[in-house]
Amino acid sequence: MLLELDNVKTYYGNIRALKGISIQVAEGEIVCLIGGNGAGKSTTLMTISGVLTPVDGDVRYQGQSIVSVRPDNIVQMGICQVPEGRMIFPLLTVMENLDLGAYLRKDKNGIKEDFEKVFALFPVLRDRSNQAGGTLSGGEQQMLAIGRALMARPKLLLLDEPSLGLAPILVDTIFEIIREINKQGTTILLVEQNAQLALQFSHRGYVIETGEIALADTSAELLNNDQVKKAYLGELSLIHI
Repeated sequence: MLLELDNVKTYYGNIRALKGISIQVAEGEIVCLIGGNGAGKSTTLMTISGVLTPVDGDVRYQGQSIVSVRPDNIVQMGICQVPEGRMIFPLLTVMENLDLGAYLRKDKNGIKEDFEKVFALFPVLRDRSNQAGGTLSGGEQQMLAIGRALMARPKLLLLDEPSLGLAPILVDTIFEIIREINKQGTTILLVEQNAQLALQFSHRGYVIETGEIALADTSAELLNNDQVKKAYLGELSLIHI
């Protein structure tokens, strides 16, 4: 198993954000984690990437516990996160933003190859390569944020709300590219409020509510689950089913 969370409990400030969640991600999968605001989705990603340390439980990557590993070393091990809100550097150019994604790498030829791979996935970034990141549209900034993460050559890509604030036509484009990144060999753990979209583009899914896993199944099964549909219309809490 590429990634395993085993009974992980994490506090976010004074809030007990994760109450003992267990998640598995196998190599080659797209796995989604869906839930409402404050459910614990982003806390889960920050716990995996080492920004937050769990008070109990274990996070294992390729069979090795990474609970006490520093975030920069976790990136070196092959885990990279695209944070909610994109978090690009607005005053730096597109090229400079992408270059920062490779800051831990020394292989100049490999970095050059990866620039080309990113530009093949996101041709608009090549056109905007000398433009300041802050002048890009929301969709272009999301592309830049994903491209920057890919420059680290991750084995596991953590995506936090990639559709947030984007026009529907751009959301479809971003998700098609996410699928292509997966086809090229990168495993993806996707956090997304848009349950319908996330489940359409993933292999398996977990539903998280108030820091607990409420449901886990194949995405196809979850997509057709009436309880999931109702919960995302605010009619039902899955935790108490």
